[in-house]
Amino acid sequence: MEALVKRLEQAVVRLEAVAVKLQHCPGGVANGDIISNMINGGESLSMEAFDLLLSGSVSEYVKTSTSIGGEVAKHAEMVNNALQIQRTFLKMAMTHQEPSKTELADLLRPLSEQIHEVQSFREKNRGSSLFNHLSAVSESIPALGWVACQKPGPYVKEMNDAAMFYTNRVLKDYKDTDGRHVEWVRSYLSIWTELQTYIKDHHTTGLVWSKTGPVAPSSLFNASSDGPCPPPPPPPPGPPPVFLDNSAAPDDTAAQHSALFAQLNQGEAITKGLKHVSDEQKTHKNPNLRSQGERTHQDSPAKRPSASVQAPAKKHSPVLELEGKKWRVEYQDQSRDLLIEETELRQVVYVFSCNSSTLQIKGKVNSIIVDNCKKLGLVFDSAVGIVEIINSRDVQLQVMGKVPTISINKTEGCHVYLSKDSLDCEIVSAKSSEMNILVPEGEDDYREFPVPEQFKTVWDGSSLVTEPTKIAG
Repeated sequence: MEALVKRLEQAVVRLEAVAVKLQHCPGGVANGDIISNMINGGESLSMEAFDLLLSGSVSEYVKTSTSIGGEVAKHAEMVNNALQIQRTFLKMAMTHQEPSKTELADLLRPLSEQIHEVQSFREKNRGSSLFNHLSAVSESIPALGWVACQKPGPYVKEMNDAAMFYTNRVLKDYKDTDGRHVEWVRSYLSIWTELQTYIKDHHTTGLVWSKTGPVAPSSLFNASSDGPCPPPPPPPPGPPPVFLDNSAAPDDTAAQHSALFAQLNQGEAITKGLKHVSDEQKTHKNPNLRSQGERTHQDSPAKRPSASVQAPAKKHSPVLELEGKKWRVEYQDQSRDLLIEETELRQVVYVFSCNSSTLQIKGKVNSIIVDNCKKLGLVFDSAVGIVEIINSRDVQLQVMGKVPTISINKTEGCHVYLSKDSLDCEIVSAKSSEMNILVPEGEDDYREFPVPEQFKTVWDGSSLVTEPTKIAG
């Protein structure tokens, strides 16, 4: 009954919208214009729903970000600009026919560039005390790419889940000290929750384009409204004018975003270019091929564009320095004797993008974070807080003293050597593989235990019960 009442209310709103249009557009009832006005009423409802999102959750998010200030406030302005660009894109799509894949990529370029700007801001402020806030936004902002997906709702939900990994940290740090940050988390996550509802109501199977309008323009900001009635007031100002300059080549990551949107929009045709792989070519059936992985990727047709190939070649100067209370160890390559020995209990150690290197930390520190590292060996005495391994590969970690918690996330290959004093350590893992815990046995020997990667969940009549499968153990 409630559902029926809701549908009737929606019908009344649409009829009222048509009545308003008929009052302001003399002669609009002739030549089938009633049907046209009904369609425009649906478009108006869709835009009204999106504007309600902007004036609600987005506005609240910007407000709470401003109260926090600093990098969070600047980041919120960028996010708001991205949403305003998306509003312009949605309004254009409702009055124009769907363009070709190449033209669509051009139309989406302003949005992809703004997404890249949001993500780059996080990378430029890794030393910020509000880094978890920036990371939550940076990890989830690609959700705005739903306009190029055929299943946009699940895609936005996936991006929302990515944000929650960092918003949970924000809640942990501030829930008992500063309510502004708790409100910030609530308002930000509600943006993506309400966007999922908006998509379900208006674009369930993908972005809805006009069937009778003119062909989409070549540039998003050249779109004009066609029709017998004057267009509504323009939306709030969009991003800086740099988007109007098509002569300037976008940077590598922005180009990749545009290419990604175009690829997503292919639908089922995206699998036509795939080739059959024989058993001899599968790495899990032929271990000898694993060492050739990098060469295989270089020869892959997907890496032919020069922008994609050259992007990883950017070099950074290695860093090992104390910045305030944070030790920064960044961009170290083939460094086997890295050492931090003048430590204090309040200090944290952040290890980022280090390859084929070894780091030793003496003394007791507050916490340690290893992010985006490959073939890293880490030896430390003790940590009073958490030790985190994120987005890394082939990491070996050895604790000589005590550590309460070790977290492993989005990591492939991680060996943790525990000491006798750290056997009560809690090890939390998510989205990771090839994890092994080595427990001391005797004087100089260790016994290795794999961390389960496969789980079984059953309903016991009152709740879900999850446990490792036998094969996983």
